Amino acid sequence: MNENLKIIGKISSINGSVIKVKGFSHQSVGDMVNISEELNITGEIIKIIDNIAVIQCYEETLGLKLNAIVTNLQYPLSMELGPGLLNSIYDGIQRPLETIAEITGDFISGGLKINALDRKKKWKFIPTVKKGTVVSRGDIIGYVQEFSLHHEIMVPKGVSGTIIEISEGNFNILDTICSIKNKNKIKNYDQKLLSKWPIRIPRPYHKRLMPDRPLITGTRVFDLLFPVAIGGVVAVPGGFGTGKTVVQHSLAKFADADVIVYIGCGERGNEMADLLNSFPKLVDPKNNRPLMERTIMIANTSNMPVSAREASIFSGITMAEYFRDMGKDVLLLADSTSRWAEALRELSGRLEEMPTEGGYPAYLATRLANFYERAGLIEIVGSPKRIGSITIIGAVSPGGGDFSEPVTTNTKRFVKAFWALDPNLAYARHYPSVNWNNSYSLYDNLAEFWEENIHKGWEEYRKAINYILSREGELENIAKLIGPENLPPDQQLILYTANLIKEGFLIQNGFNDNDRYSSPQKTMKLISLFLKYYNESLSLIRQNVPFFRFKELEVINSIRRARLDVSNDNLDELDLLDLMLSRDLLQIHRQYAELL
Repeated sequence: MNENLKIIGKISSINGSVIKVKGFSHQSVGDMVNISEELNITGEIIKIIDNIAVIQCYEETLGLKLNAIVTNLQYPLSMELGPGLLNSIYDGIQRPLETIAEITGDFISGGLKINALDRKKKWKFIPTVKKGTVVSRGDIIGYVQEFSLHHEIMVPKGVSGTIIEISEGNFNILDTICSIKNKNKIKNYDQKLLSKWPIRIPRPYHKRLMPDRPLITGTRVFDLLFPVAIGGVVAVPGGFGTGKTVVQHSLAKFADADVIVYIGCGERGNEMADLLNSFPKLVDPKNNRPLMERTIMIANTSNMPVSAREASIFSGITMAEYFRDMGKDVLLLADSTSRWAEALRELSGRLEEMPTEGGYPAYLATRLANFYERAGLIEIVGSPKRIGSITIIGAVSPGGGDFSEPVTTNTKRFVKAFWALDPNLAYARHYPSVNWNNSYSLYDNLAEFWEENIHKGWEEYRKAINYILSREGELENIAKLIGPENLPPDQQLILYTANLIKEGFLIQNGFNDNDRYSSPQKTMKLISLFLKYYNESLSLIRQNVPFFRFKELEVINSIRRARLDVSNDNLDELDLLDLMLSRDLLQIHRQYAELL
């Protein structure tokens, strides 16, 4: 930019991370600014009042002075998109933390401006179209092999015309890989591997589709009882210590997605440190490669500036949309949206806006909607025709575990699955601590896919488990009053079976190789054992067989431990347990048939 054409103003007010600037000859909401030539702080115009720009700063403002020069950069906060995103760790405004650590050590220095993607690294570009091909927005012209993933290169918005030059070879992200005679434009368009997109504007798509395929998580309580569809939206609320972060980490490791975007939004530093230490060591079960090779992390901890925390959510969803447009299934994990909302609350307070319940701004619901609505199963613009998805799973941290607080209640308006974590279950070491009475999933159209592609009986099993667990909840208080042994035999069976299901099915042990991930086939075979035990025992109880006989079955302990003892690759052992259960129940039937 020519020095004489700079649009500059001066600071007239400083209020923590919010400053006011007057004197800009041109300004728009969303413009990025550079604050103070000495401190070099990055900021964004969020409001204009009487020609005074209100700016949120993405770094600490300590040492900032009145009348300091502010330069309007005249472009919005945007993400750099291209090869090199995977296996990366960024802060809330896409600064690479590993590169920063090499420069400044363990603490981030103020005023650092570092490119998100490496400008020097060469990538092998393989074209998939030829010279003379007519292309338009969203068309794939080739790909770069990034680890095990085909990283497709797409024609950007606003470009259409005929390819006049394209070549295979090794390029850095700023090299021209393709020239397009841009229709209705005098100058040809030089396509590069690097593109940019503003974080607050959703990327365009052709059509939104109804999600009808399940996202397999490997966690039984989710896959069977409270499923989520690919392209769906889930809230995971829970108080302190209930296991929200552990659930998110498990989903990042095992969920069936092509790309994982993990946003540590306002998390405590030790939790992010644990994640950053453990993930590089994990092996992807899909290809036995490091899991980080299909993962992007945004680490914005609670001691980082709140403005960057507010931006981190939209930074993550923008990168997720980029991979979605390639036709990938992306899983975005936000931990937690409550701390993002707290950042909104703090900024709103500094802007002296009228607060609503809990001190949150009146536009809290709108911001949540702006985020969650960018999930979905999408038919992508461009050729070849392709479908991509973004599934959002957002953790919510209600103070004191109160689900009636504003962030949780507003989030429930925009999600179709609700995985409520229970402190009592968590303290009883029941993981995942999902309360089956308070949780729900409205993705009821997944049964056909399960029946045709995974396992028969999915919907039937769900209804049976829900009946047993809900009846157990009704009987529990009665049993405490009169003692479970004084209940009718069929009700004793419900209580006993419910406990078996909790101990042998709903709990998963993350430290056990056989139990940390449960394949859909193992999940279905396991639950079929418990339901077979219940149904056939109930039939015999109705023939006056005493209940205590069913507690004495030798095979019960083996079934209870099957989740730990049987691997996903050796499910024949579950079939053997099924035969043993049938044998023992048949033996009871014969004994009492002779007596009766």
